[in-house]
Amino acid sequence: MTAATPAHPGTTRTLCSSSARTRGRQALHDLRLPSTSILLGALSITTFWVLGLGFVLGTSAVLCGALATARSDDDEAASLRALLGILAGAAGITLSAIALLPALDLRT
Repeated sequence: MTAATPAHPGTTRTLCSSSARTRGRQALHDLRLPSTSILLGALSITTFWVLGLGFVLGTSAVLCGALATARSDDDEAASLRALLGILAGAAGITLSAIALLPALDLRT
């Protein structure tokens, strides 16, 4: 077997196993979920007036936030971001429900 030669002199190349790559992807995935939750929650608040869209985005924000909270064991910052996404999603759901009630016209 031949040794891997570094791209630049003085640097070493470390080979990574598949489990290390999986952990790296999992860590990246865990970082994305709270941010996605905040983004979806903010979009649900801003699009509450579009019938149904704010509700769907708010529900997605709550689900992403709940998943992120369950997956972040010791990362307090990620848990707080996930909680913010859950709260923003709940606000979007509430605003969408308030905007949807007059459109339903339940008087019959």
